[in-house]
Amino acid sequence: MTITRRLSLLACTFGLLAAALPAAAQGKYPDHPVKLMVALPAGGGVDMIARLVGQKLAALNGQPYVVDNRAGASGRIGLPLVAKAAPDGYTLMASPASFLTTNKHIFKEMPYDAEADFAPISKLANQSMVLVVKDRQKFANAGAVLAAARAKPEAVNYASSGDGSPQHLAALMFETRMKVRMVHIPYKGGALAINDLLGGNVDMLFAPLPEALPHIKAGKLTALAIMSEQRSPLIADVPTMREAGIDNMVFQTWIGMLAPARTPRPLIDQLNQQIHAILASEEVKAQLREAGMDVAPTTPEQFARTISEEGKLHAELVKASGLVPQ
Repeated sequence: MTITRRLSLLACTFGLLAAALPAAAQGKYPDHPVKLMVALPAGGGVDMIARLVGQKLAALNGQPYVVDNRAGASGRIGLPLVAKAAPDGYTLMASPASFLTTNKHIFKEMPYDAEADFAPISKLANQSMVLVVKDRQKFANAGAVLAAARAKPEAVNYASSGDGSPQHLAALMFETRMKVRMVHIPYKGGALAINDLLGGNVDMLFAPLPEALPHIKAGKLTALAIMSEQRSPLIADVPTMREAGIDNMVFQTWIGMLAPARTPRPLIDQLNQQIHAILASEEVKAQLREAGMDVAPTTPEQFARTISEEGKLHAELVKASGLVPQ
């Protein structure tokens, strides 16, 4: 074989290899729109931060980051689509903690593995949970909720955005540590749960502050207590659970960004750096703070540890509650 022929074959080989490499490896990422999965309906806190961060990533990279809402089954519709997607950076997801830390302890069959099927990029934000009601005459404070639940098992009900959701887990903490039983009414997202609470169809909701805040400010819902160590400046007149006489009741949830497993590390690092820059912006900090969120950027390794460690804690909570996996 001539030298010319060998060089031609080598050139073809390298060309094929380059074509097979992810766009990020060739320094061209992204060169077309990116799908950003949210396995919840539009209008909730996860959807809000996904759209905000997606807009900022689009401005940095010159390509749209298109939010795709695939609600239902507590994330078990949307997350498998991400797990099965090509690990090329063109499918990402914004997820609440519960889909990654709690679902495997709530459901017998899972269509994805939270730790094996996804590559953590960064946490985005933390959110405190707040106990809200529609009927202030029925429940004047958090103590009244506890008293009603103690007076008659399953006489009080609460909404959530689905089995294993942060709303559900916060209520499980309340039930387990206060030794009461309430009726759980799951919905296909936080916005739907709040709508039914606004309509007077359920008694209460342990809601992420960003989802409940507009309705609290509008006077449509009453916040009885916040599940944090300190009061929130956004609802400064609302006591913590401890101040309301209910101790050992601190619960915080988070939202994070992930990609399919085996996404190339250079691409993960690029996205991590860009997300850190976005979350460092005073404009973004103020926007999230006003919505009831605190920015919480991490390294991919820190985020992976959070998923693993909180998964163990949530397993203990679910077990203590006596909840039988469905």
